[in-house]
Amino acid sequence: MNYVRTKDGVDIFYKDWGSGQPIVFSHGWPLSSDDWDAQMMFFVSHGFRVVAHDRRGHGRSTQVAQGHDMDHYADDLAAVTAHLDLRNAVHVGHSTGGGEVVRYLARHGESRVAKAVLISAVPPLMVKTEANPGGLPKDVFDGFQTQVATNRAQFYRDVAAGPFYGFNRPGAKASEGIIQNWWRQGMQGGAKAHYDGIVAFSQTDFTADLKKIAVPTLVMHGDDDQIVPYADSAPLSAKLLKNGTLKTYKGFPHGMPTTEAATINADLLAFIKA
Repeated sequence: MNYVRTKDGVDIFYKDWGSGQPIVFSHGWPLSSDDWDAQMMFFVSHGFRVVAHDRRGHGRSTQVAQGHDMDHYADDLAAVTAHLDLRNAVHVGHSTGGGEVVRYLARHGESRVAKAVLISAVPPLMVKTEANPGGLPKDVFDGFQTQVATNRAQFYRDVAAGPFYGFNRPGAKASEGIIQNWWRQGMQGGAKAHYDGIVAFSQTDFTADLKKIAVPTLVMHGDDDQIVPYADSAPLSAKLLKNGTLKTYKGFPHGMPTTEAATINADLLAFIKA
């Protein structure tokens, strides 16, 4: 299995398939690189090199107690890109992974990067503050932490079967395989990493990071996202980016890279090739 060891001794698992221009995928909370199966299979078949890692404490990476914050996430991503010497890469981040990509670009620069994509991503800021009145109240995320600490197995089942993929919407056809695969990925990771990760994805303010990014960046978001509400995320991020493009998907859920993979993959390919 492929691992890179970080400066603070964490073993980060990664996948590295194919050859050609690299596309690097950063997954959402509390999942793993397996959540990118539909994208990695598509792009490796289209002549790209595809790379995805399991965030620290998630998937097959070390279940450490510390470092579950955006700076460490960005540094771990930088360790993977340096280890594989990736250049002219396209970085794609979903949900929390979108925050990871934004912090990576702002913290480590764009010398290795050609373009970026933020899908259903958490920036600029999820939690409600005086400066961010459209955010979600902090007690929402406190509730998430309580459920992770006390019964995350049931919590993860409920998230996957409900709002994550929009399976709770009238007329929606739920996929048992998708629900179980989400649950499997979540339970493979560590509870401490997931507990701390809720603070990382909800309370990190990416406003300054977004303003630093100059590479062409596509912001993709469904307007029926029940996890990262559309109005307080994608349009705001696109405005803060120097070279951002907003693409809105009517009725698409948070987990649209899985449930709407054909549409998302086609639009990603068009953006990369443009």
